[in-house]
Amino acid sequence: MNGAYTNGVNNMVSGSLPLRKFLAPEIILGDGSRSLIAQYVLSLSGRNVFLVSDPGIFKAGWAEEVEDNLKNAGLDVVIYDDVSPNPRSTEVMRGAELYAENGCDLIVAVGGGSSMDCGKAIGAVASNRCSVLELEGVDEVALPASPIICIPTTAGSSADVSQFAIITDEQKKRKFAIISKTMLPDITLIDPETTVTMSPELTASTGMDALCHAFESYVSNASSVMTDMFALEATKLLVEYLPKAYTDPDDIMFRNKVMLGSMYAGLAFSNASLGLVHAMAHSLGGYLDSPHGECNAQLLEHVVAFNYSRAPDKYRILEGIMYEKTPQKKSGPDDLIHELRNMTDQMGIKPGLSNMGVKEKDIKYLSENAFLDPCLATNPRPATIEDIEGLYHGAL
Repeated sequence: MNGAYTNGVNNMVSGSLPLRKFLAPEIILGDGSRSLIAQYVLSLSGRNVFLVSDPGIFKAGWAEEVEDNLKNAGLDVVIYDDVSPNPRSTEVMRGAELYAENGCDLIVAVGGGSSMDCGKAIGAVASNRCSVLELEGVDEVALPASPIICIPTTAGSSADVSQFAIITDEQKKRKFAIISKTMLPDITLIDPETTVTMSPELTASTGMDALCHAFESYVSNASSVMTDMFALEATKLLVEYLPKAYTDPDDIMFRNKVMLGSMYAGLAFSNASLGLVHAMAHSLGGYLDSPHGECNAQLLEHVVAFNYSRAPDKYRILEGIMYEKTPQKKSGPDDLIHELRNMTDQMGIKPGLSNMGVKEKDIKYLSENAFLDPCLATNPRPATIEDIEGLYHGAL
């Protein structure tokens, strides 16, 4: 095992343990686990299933396979595939209306983070009979949502194991977070086989989202020995196997390792929260409808440089995992940033937010929204609006 990794874990488990809680859904992990969907729907007493997905997942065959499995078990299925890459509040509200009209009693979400976040939000709206906008924030969901089972088809968002649902308020061009233990799925069927239809570009961007989850949860001011364990193991797996999955997408072993890393990272951030990378990425996604994983990949190195002085020991441990050697005790962020840049270069992610359509005139509004994002609360270094503006400018 990597020396820096081992020493970091030993340091973290010594001394006093602050009080922390840890939440996770029931997880069924392994190739072919998606075929168990009807069994688990019945275990939750579901009879009339609301299947949330998107057209791309139906085209790939995964959602249709789940639908057939459910119908063959004698279950009724209502399809809702009107989900955008960054799910809109209007899509959630239409889904909740359709759910109620058809008397559905359980939600199955098949897809990436968008389908799963939309499905989770639909359940909360249906139970609380309110606008999804009223659920924004921490612990604002009064009544538990309908039972929900997730089947992720990307290795990155980890919406299937997290307390978060991220929705776009299209009127204000911003993303907002619903953070509540009621957002945890009841069951998640994590089947790496579903990721083989991802393009190399999607593999890279969703995988970098997972790596950001690991980095940000590890340096979060709400981290714990439990979340650190998952964050470090996620980093180890993703650094080694994500570039391999990008280069050789048909190798199921690489897909398995990346999916496992994504799950570990999700368990870490669901309980330790995130930081400035995600606050800024959410703002970009809400305003410009930018791909979330790509936003994170562009911003991570800039936020690492900003945060480094507040968590140098932890960043050195992350650097040690990436380098597979013990970093210098007085090293700065440059070596770690160099390794992150090498990784994104390997996977064809060109640096620069301007390549994604971000312009100088957008930065003020983006910074104001990022400053209000709840992920900023757990960033290891406090950031002002002016700090955030500077980081956006630096990332252009």
